[in-house]
Amino acid sequence: MSSPASAPAAEPSRGGPIRRLYAWTMSLAGRPRAEIWLAVVAFVESSFFLIPADVLFVPMAMARPLRAYRLALIATLFSTLGGIAGYALGYYAFEALARPVLAFYGKLAAFESLRACAGPDTTLILLATSGLAHLPPIKVVTILAGAVHIGLGFFVLSCVLARGLRFFALAFLLRRYGPAISHFIERRLKVMAVLAAGAAILLYFGLKLVAGSGQLLSC
Repeated sequence: MSSPASAPAAEPSRGGPIRRLYAWTMSLAGRPRAEIWLAVVAFVESSFFLIPADVLFVPMAMARPLRAYRLALIATLFSTLGGIAGYALGYYAFEALARPVLAFYGKLAAFESLRACAGPDTTLILLATSGLAHLPPIKVVTILAGAVHIGLGFFVLSCVLARGLRFFALAFLLRRYGPAISHFIERRLKVMAVLAAGAAILLYFGLKLVAGSGQLLSC
């Protein structure tokens, strides 16, 4: 079995606290209640936790490939529920709670920049790229969606589709190829996710142009 360090997330920064948090998250994969921890991490990453659930999901799926799809379902469900919590923070408590969270992680300036462009098209792009490839971080986009009052039904659907695609794609690869695919996941999967998100966005805008809409972005 490959080491948990093969998870497809960006390497933690050199700072001690972040490295310790990253290592602690990976260590949860070997605990008896690892599935519960996966649900917890998938939930909190969508609103305030720094480390993505992939860091925990990948070593768990590699250790027990027959449970890979079950783990993907858990991660998708609780990531979506966490997204709803982040949406509620942005919708109901941006100034009191969401703003301090974003400021703590150094994401407030990026958030304000995104909010300035947060029309329907731009938000669609962000929901796709954050769900598939963590670009920008999920917590930023979930709070943003609530702050600009994106429709909740549309938001939930986008979470299920984008995050489900990411986790189930990982589950398929790990179940079919096992440890042999770990290097690919570490080095290439994020690039593939970005390309997939880009293809979906181009298709969407292509259909808009065919339909006669001239507005591609909100800013």
